Amino acid sequence: MAVATTATLGDLVAEDPRRSRVLEQLGLDYCCHGQRPLEEAARTAGLDVMDVSTRLDLPGERPAVIARDLEMAALAHDIVDTHHAYTWEEMPRLQALVDKVAGVHGDRHPELAEVKATYERIIAELEPHMTREERVIFPAISRLEKTQAPVRLSSGDFSDALRELIAEHDVVGDLLTRIRGLTGGHTPPEDACNSYRAMLTGLAELERDVHEHVHKENNLLFPRVLEMQERLSGA
Repeated sequence: MAVATTATLGDLVAEDPRRSRVLEQLGLDYCCHGQRPLEEAARTAGLDVMDVSTRLDLPGERPAVIARDLEMAALAHDIVDTHHAYTWEEMPRLQALVDKVAGVHGDRHPELAEVKATYERIIAELEPHMTREERVIFPAISRLEKTQAPVRLSSGDFSDALRELIAEHDVVGDLLTRIRGLTGGHTPPEDACNSYRAMLTGLAELERDVHEHVHKENNLLFPRVLEMQERLSGA
C-alpha cells in the first residue's frame, strides 16, 4: 500500500526512520527541505510520484523506539550521543584522509583541491554549531521542558537562536551536496587507491549522518521547542 503523497518528507521519515534510506537513494532531501510534500518533491526531481510512494511503504515492523516519540530533552541527548559523537570523532579522521588524497592524487584529479576546501568549510561550520548546541541550546531546551517557563539567553532571543541554527543547517547541506557533485556521487575513479576509496566512503557516510541529524533537529526537535517557547512567552 502506497504512502500518502500529501505527507511531507519530514513527517514520512519521522513516522518510519527506515524511509530515510529510500529518500537518500532517490536524492530527495528530507532534512533541510523536509516540509515539502512528497508529491511536490518527487515531481520536482522528475520521479514518478506513485512509484516513490510505493517504495516508501516498507515491509516489516518499524523500530520500536523512534525519535518522534521522545521527549524534547531526551531527543536532544539522542542527537548528542548519536550524531554529535559520531561527527566529532569522524571529522579529524576524514580531514587526514582528505589531506592525504588531495596531496597524492591532486595532479591527476584537480577537483580534489575544491573537495578539500569545501570539507574544511564544513568543519568550520559544524564545530562551533555543535559546540553552541551542546553548551547553550540543548541545556536551555532541558530547562524549558522541565520548568515550563520561557527561556532567556544572555546572548539573545532563544527563538532567534534556533532559527539561526536551522539556517546553518542549510549551509552545511549545500556544502555536502557540493562534495557529492565534485566526486560524482562519491564514486571512486579507476586509479583510486584504498585511501581514496576510504575518503569517499567516509564522506558519503558523513553526509547520510548529517541528513539524519538535521532531520531530527529541523523536523522534530526545534519545531516543538519553538512552539512551546512562543506559547509560554505569550507570543
